Amino acid sequence: MSSRTSRTRRGAAGLTAALALTLGACSGGSDAGGGGDAAPGEVSGDITLLTPIYEGTEGQRLLEDELLPQFYEQYPDVTVTVDYTTYGQLNEKLTTAVASGLIPDVMMMGVGWIEGFADRGILANLSEDAGYTQADLEADYAPQIVEAGMWEDSVYALPIMLDTRVGVARMDLLAEAGYDHTPTSWEELREMAIALTERDAAGTLQRTGFDIMSTDLRQGFETMFFSSGGSLFNEDFTEPTFNSPEGVETLQFLVDLVNTDGVEDIGFSSTDAEVNPLLNGRAAMGITHNSLWTQAEEAAPDVMEHLQPFTIPGEVPGMFFGGTMASVAAGSDHPQAAQALTEFLASPDAALAANEQRGNVPALTELLDSDYVQGNVMVQFAMENLDVAQREGGPPAWLEIRGDITPAIEAALLQQQTPQEALDALAAGAQAAIDR
Repeated sequence: MSSRTSRTRRGAAGLTAALALTLGACSGGSDAGGGGDAAPGEVSGDITLLTPIYEGTEGQRLLEDELLPQFYEQYPDVTVTVDYTTYGQLNEKLTTAVASGLIPDVMMMGVGWIEGFADRGILANLSEDAGYTQADLEADYAPQIVEAGMWEDSVYALPIMLDTRVGVARMDLLAEAGYDHTPTSWEELREMAIALTERDAAGTLQRTGFDIMSTDLRQGFETMFFSSGGSLFNEDFTEPTFNSPEGVETLQFLVDLVNTDGVEDIGFSSTDAEVNPLLNGRAAMGITHNSLWTQAEEAAPDVMEHLQPFTIPGEVPGMFFGGTMASVAAGSDHPQAAQALTEFLASPDAALAANEQRGNVPALTELLDSDYVQGNVMVQFAMENLDVAQREGGPPAWLEIRGDITPAIEAALLQQQTPQEALDALAAGAQAAIDR
């Protein structure tokens, strides 16, 4: 989708009363709220918002017709210009903005991105400017989610929504093979995957027992890697640990599923598949995104009762999370207005609306009890298990490193390199990026 720029300034006539800005929930009880001690009537200015999450007609309608009018009721002297983009274009947009010096006042970016932009002085330090603390925020978010918005012990971004990767099983297909439970170990996962895989008389794959191709290979690998007890980097993020014994074991496990066990064929499915294989019966189990539930509502409502999410059962429960966070530009001409918008977008009602529109996982713990979450099995499962979820990122060089992970996994799956060789090369490149 091409990016669009839209200046929105609509009155709130005909809408319900403006949503209460429960900023205490977002600022952990700090005094932060719309720019420090400034009253709403004292906050003003024309500001810009760069966002990848209000995509398409429905996303734009939600932001412009519902959310921003509510924000304007609270801050009538603020005007917001919205620059819509996609995650595929976001990094280029941000890079261009930094190079030109025309940096948006409020920027939404992914988990793993904050460190690099904060390290370069592009993001405002919300601990210094607004009084946010890690401890206060952890009253409202899981600790690892708070950490995703921090750099050098300071808060630079507020969480809005999460993207998770978990295991999912089609329990009806498992039952046909004699299983009444999801896997309890890697060994059982492999055994079940082999038993559930189906090929025709010519050997053509008809159903994979464990789909790893329909999700991003980087994120699928990381979900398995986290379950092995592995970490992407050392504690201070100065060295990569992709090629640790846990990393090699994880990649070897995936290589064996494809090349030894015949559980899945390269090209059988992909991230571009119109319908997830779990929904049309082409997969019995797999690693998938939490949006599977909303896709099932549209494409395969008859299988929804059979979908069972599970954490990957390794040395520790494996679950991946990414997400979207809102930050303020360090050089904003209207920092109070930018902070007010950031806090509004992260507030419970606004964040819930954005998550529901996209089928994503709310970051705020209190939203677990919302009707949306309770009515979405995948989202509910993700929120109930956020204590075991792990994220990618860490060093400022992450955006440079992450693009090399999928090619390394592919090289091993295609048997062009051994898992050890592929991960050693990946780690060497990552170390060079960190050292630069």
